[in-house]
Amino acid sequence: MKEPENHLGKVFIVGAGPGAEDLITLRGLQVLQMADVVLYDALVSARLLDRSPAGAERIFVGKRCGKHSVKQEEINRLIVSRSLQGKTVVRLKGGDPMIFGRGGEEALTCADAGIDFEIVPGISAALGVAGYAGIPLTHRDVSSSVAFVTAHGARSGSSPDLDWIGVAGRVDTLVIFMGAAWLGEIADALMGAGLPETKPVAAVANATCENQATALATLGTIAAEVKRNGLIAPMLIVVGDVALLCEKLDWFDRRRLSACSTVCA
Repeated sequence: MKEPENHLGKVFIVGAGPGAEDLITLRGLQVLQMADVVLYDALVSARLLDRSPAGAERIFVGKRCGKHSVKQEEINRLIVSRSLQGKTVVRLKGGDPMIFGRGGEEALTCADAGIDFEIVPGISAALGVAGYAGIPLTHRDVSSSVAFVTAHGARSGSSPDLDWIGVAGRVDTLVIFMGAAWLGEIADALMGAGLPETKPVAAVANATCENQATALATLGTIAAEVKRNGLIAPMLIVVGDVALLCEKLDWFDRRRLSACSTVCA
């Protein structure tokens, strides 16, 4: 790795958090407020973008399943080119950049180009679901192990990547990222791998945002329940007995219902 040159800018790879604008870290907000360039994802709050300087260049590089507006290679090129212009570049990514966020790829691009960079962790979407939907991913009496997996790997997006399916029976809680489009196939595969059709499942859409919604069901019924409730991506799927705890612990939804009752009274 080459040593960074003084005339180059610096790149900050920043986790914006799971959705709500106030869940970015203090460090993340500090570097955002000094950015010359912000490259941001589809799930980054517009109100959070407004925290960047008024004169900052804002470049949308969002990617959604099957709808890639900008290829990763182009994102990497933009990061490098703006830094070579001596600018402070903030790569603002939903959740945590190092958990299914391709932050590692972007950091390697900077390292290979000899560009100074810093990784600013963010609250992962999985932790957002745990905190706001009331689903503790671990619990002393229910779950002592948890695995994060993604249904969307290096494939084209026409079918789910289920290379991880064998782990399902070896952990108490399974958190599935980017699986909304293939929820039925995933549920069938998990049952085929030995999980009972009665295994509790929660699907949480738009976690931490005002339109957060949760469907609680079982492996055998979750696909139909999600469809019945009209839930769509972005969505995380939590498989395991901890999912049932959201019935008592979903403080966020109860707060909204209480606020609605107050306004409508």
